[in-house]
This record gives sequence, C-alpha cells and structure tokens, in this order.
Amino acid sequence: MTVERVTEKPARALLLAGGLGTRLQPLTLSVPKCLVPVGGKSLLDYWLEKLADAGVKDARINTHHLASEVRRKIEQVNRHTGLALAECYEPQLLGSAGTIRENRDLADGARDVLIIYADNLSSINLGHFLACHRARKAPMTMLLFHAPHPEACGIAELDSENTIIDFIEKPDRPKSDLANAGIYALSAAAYREIADRGGFDIGFDILPTFIGRMKGYVFDGYHRDIGSPASLRQAEEDVNSGLFQAASER
Repeated sequence: MTVERVTEKPARALLLAGGLGTRLQPLTLSVPKCLVPVGGKSLLDYWLEKLADAGVKDARINTHHLASEVRRKIEQVNRHTGLALAECYEPQLLGSAGTIRENRDLADGARDVLIIYADNLSSINLGHFLACHRARKAPMTMLLFHAPHPEACGIAELDSENTIIDFIEKPDRPKSDLANAGIYALSAAAYREIADRGGFDIGFDILPTFIGRMKGYVFDGYHRDIGSPASLRQAEEDVNSGLFQAASER
C-alpha cells in the first residue's frame, strides 16, 4: 500500500482518550477505552500506526480514567517507536474543547494539528487526509462518514466546494447522513483560536463557530465508533474476517 507522507513543516496530533467508556462496561472497569483490543491490537495501536505512516512524530494523549494503564502504554511507545507520545493527565475531565485549551502550546512550531478521538476504528489514511486539508487551505477539515443513524451524530451539510455550511449535533430531523467522524485537521492558527475561545465540547461549542470556514472530507472507507458491546463485537468480526484490512488497502 502506498502511503502519502507529510514532508513539509511538521504536523502534530492530539489523541482524545480520557473518557470513562461507560457504555462498554464491565470491560472498561479494568481497561481504558483506548486500550480496548480489536483483532489482537488496541484501538490506540491502530492510531499510532496511522500517525507513523503519515510522518507525524509528535503527539499527546489526554488521560483520566485508568490513567496508569495508559501511562504504561505511553512508556512502551516511547521506548520502542519513533513517535514521541506525551501524556496530558486530567484529574477532572476538561471536555474535548477544554483539552485543546489545556494543550494550546501543541501548535507551537507546527503547521497543523490533527485531533483524533481514539475510541474509533477507522481505515482512514491520515497522510492523505492531511494533504487534502493543506491543499484546500482551510482553517479546519472535518472527516465525515455516511452514518446509518444520523440522528445520533453530529451532522454536516456541504456545498459544491465541500465547505460545511451547516452543522447540528444530534439533530431531531437530520438534513443529511454526513456525520462527524471525530477526526479533524486544523491549521496552527485555528487550533489556537479554539484554545482561546474556551468552551467544553467541540461538537456543541466549537464547530458551529467554523460553519462556512471549514471543509468536509467525505470518507467512504471503514469507520466505526467502538461505543457499545455490539459495536465492539462487530469490529472484532470485521477485523478477523479481513473486511477492515481490505478497506485499509483501498
């Protein structure tokens, strides 16, 4: 598989992984959600591999629930891979926008920052995603996927130039099925703007302020939120059957 690598001014990444994973209990009573195994690898491992393939060498991950388990994983990553992974521990969860505010300096010296919800399993090529973001010269690009149940997601509408002209979190009457996949590419300036704006949640507090300025990247490959036991079982089946790998090689 040919992978596009980022060779310009470096990108950095912020992995959001501090959630409690309550819908996956009792598994997440002893395993942090980002370390839940799918097909013999943790969800975090999949993302670390994708970041490495994209040429990203510097990332942070927020921790809260079972932070010591994630901390041990971070130590392994820093010993055995070329990715520098740093922890941002939150004694109390700050919310997705609050985590950005707490890590405002991540954009210093970077051209772009990738923000990734680490509880998804996705075949997205982050190098290609980032290259498209840069080519469009937008402050933010949001990964979108076709959701089978759009009323449960943040839903975007696009114009003919892939600009997001409307975004509503969990609408009662969705106008499209293009759902927020929880993966964003932001310019360093846009990342700092979010950090300075404040707010708690990206979906409710931040994304509406970027309507008309951000682009949508419609992704037709494999993307699944591992948010329930049923979704985890399906993901395991998809990896073991080869469906996920086939989608990753497209």
